[in-house]
Amino acid sequence: MTSADLDPNQIPTHVACVMDGNGRWAQARGLKRTDGHAAGEEALLDVVNGALDLGVEWLTVYAFSTENWRRPTDEVRFLMHFNESLLLRRRDELHEKDVRIRFIGRRDWRVPKRLLRQMDESEKLTTNNKTLTLTVAFNYGSQAEIVDAVKQICESGVDPSDIDEALIARHLYDPEMPEVDLWVRTSGEHRISNYLIWQSAYAELVFVDTFWPDFRAEHLRSAVGEFQSRTRRFGGLSD
Repeated sequence: MTSADLDPNQIPTHVACVMDGNGRWAQARGLKRTDGHAAGEEALLDVVNGALDLGVEWLTVYAFSTENWRRPTDEVRFLMHFNESLLLRRRDELHEKDVRIRFIGRRDWRVPKRLLRQMDESEKLTTNNKTLTLTVAFNYGSQAEIVDAVKQICESGVDPSDIDEALIARHLYDPEMPEVDLWVRTSGEHRISNYLIWQSAYAELVFVDTFWPDFRAEHLRSAVGEFQSRTRRFGGLSD
């Protein structure tokens, strides 16, 4: 499928991706699991370019979950270093493409200070870019995000009768983030995995068998094609 096959008036504003299958991709080739994570970098950049080509305004990717700390220490250490080096290698390129880089997730003591510094610097460098917002969910869990939002609301002394969906949304990690239109998971797994639960209340879910390192812009276009083939009712009835 090419961009010409898609309706330019029905491009999803916000696409969220679970970049799954790196380890299995590597193991199938007799490689270390960490080699799969490294191979996923090319996929990420190709998908970013694909999103730019389509006119997607927000792309959010799941880089490291609050549950990923349970993985082997060597793999966690690799992912911390890899994400830092990826920012150093790629942020200028993304900046030149007018991509704004954002991060959501807990910035707690478990995340190395050097990585936190690179995250802050990347956000600052690209803060005025407008073509595409690339949000990286790092040390992120949707349940943790909602808990943190509720804590902030309670600490602010809001009357319980004033709490509604809009108030909670304003206290999420990025209140500016629009609701997810298209939610994509690679590797053939069919789980939400604690990812953008609040923002994806009415997202169209697409599950792809391809492992993330092999995922490319063409797969993104196919997912958008699937999105365009569906009727979104948001709880109501279609005309």
